[in-house]
Amino acid sequence: MSTRYAHTNIIAADWKRLADFYVEVFDCEPVSTERDHSGPQCDALVGMQNVHVRGRHLRVPGHGENGPTIEIFTYDQQLEPTGQEINRPGFAHLAFEVDDIPGKRTQIKEWGGRDYGELVTIDIEGAGKLTLIYMTDPEGNIVELQQWH
Repeated sequence: MSTRYAHTNIIAADWKRLADFYVEVFDCEPVSTERDHSGPQCDALVGMQNVHVRGRHLRVPGHGENGPTIEIFTYDQQLEPTGQEINRPGFAHLAFEVDDIPGKRTQIKEWGGRDYGELVTIDIEGAGKLTLIYMTDPEGNIVELQQWH
């Protein structure tokens, strides 16, 4: 039996706006249909009652038609967001390799994202120089921009 990475899920306050951000800024591509899930099976899956979740899958760039996706969902019943500190246990960030970090930073800020840290360049022995920065998407999730030289 083989294993294949399928997707990463992000719970958004506004799934449509966040999906538009990832499509416009990172060239992700909507796939399949919009999702609208509720009912006993959905409740059983997530271990909650009266769940209603909507969203969409976006194929990440660079991996072809069967590549992994980012699944962006919004629950009708939402908890208050918690901090997205990079050093808390659990999911930390999504990373995108880009060829124009300054241009991508500008796009992210135009959508309401912000710098999380500072732009740095490190020399990785045997691999080359890597320039990178951590930023947030419009909902505060951390994204990494990276460019190899």
